Amino acid sequence: MSDIRLDQLTHSYGETRAVDNVSLSIAEGEFYSLLGPSGCGKSTTLRMIAGFVTPTSGRILIGGGDVTRLPPERRDIGIVFQNYAIFPHMSVAENIAFGLRLRKVPRAEIDTAVEGALAQVGLSGFGDRYQRNLSGGQQQRVALARVLVTKPRILLLDEPLSALDKALREEMKFWIKDLQQTLGITTIYVTHDQDEALTMSDRIGVMRAGRIEQSGTPREIYEEPASLFVTTFIGQSNVLDATYAGAEGPRAAAMVEGRALSAELSHALPRGSAAKLVIRPENVLMGPEAADRNLTQLPATVIGESYQGAMVRYRLRLGSQELVAERQNQAHLARWRPGETVTVGWDPGRARLLPAD
Repeated sequence: MSDIRLDQLTHSYGETRAVDNVSLSIAEGEFYSLLGPSGCGKSTTLRMIAGFVTPTSGRILIGGGDVTRLPPERRDIGIVFQNYAIFPHMSVAENIAFGLRLRKVPRAEIDTAVEGALAQVGLSGFGDRYQRNLSGGQQQRVALARVLVTKPRILLLDEPLSALDKALREEMKFWIKDLQQTLGITTIYVTHDQDEALTMSDRIGVMRAGRIEQSGTPREIYEEPASLFVTTFIGQSNVLDATYAGAEGPRAAAMVEGRALSAELSHALPRGSAAKLVIRPENVLMGPEAADRNLTQLPATVIGESYQGAMVRYRLRLGSQELVAERQNQAHLARWRPGETVTVGWDPGRARLLPAD
């Protein structure tokens, strides 16, 4: 079994809690990403699972067994870092064989295993090459092959794509996800890149100040953010000042710029309390698209247009606040110029009301 459970895991550096009472369950074969800004505790959490950092308190269980105090070499875990850590004086084949040699595996078995690992990562025929002859993506594949050749039950990836250029990152994130699905290996992936997390993960844990702010599927994290931090860290959102005016059927009523608007309520709020109404730019409709009577409808003034190739972004004035709308750049859709008035609208089910703090 290779499921993982973190039970009130904590690590402190002096009086600073880098990881603060994290509890989490990851299913066997799942691809789980820890996502958050620098310093939020995601890499420290990963290193505690790997055995490189000792928890101040709490437990780490893998397959039901407590590994909290086991040394790294007894946890059956493979880890890949962002800097690859390939030995430049060794060939690709020697790099991949390194861990097997330390385990005193017979030479014939090593040769077979290395060839299999090279084929697994799409580098058959690269065994005699050296680091200086490899691209960044190829080096990362060698680093993965060196880990996978030992057949670990858990794979840990610590920002493995951060050193690559944008085009190569796009290629590698799909390649890693496909490989993980093929192998069915339980994987924890640390990143600060929301696109990587949304694209690759079965579930995501968004971390902030040592804690997991929200854990869920990519769709849940993006469409049902549990806090202002999550909604602003994942993608872009319009965040409008509002006042909670009470329940309105299955939804909440919020006062925004003197108008009562409906939205999904994420947290219990006292009536009259300050709140934030959150709506994603792609969910803001304009002009004819906003004419459906079932939509929230408001008059707005166009204050700016930004051409972005496939998308056009509009900055809109809504009373004393600003709103951004994203529209596909398609010839049949209407366009507006700064200074023009336009009706905007959205499905109330796409808007969320969150506490102001």
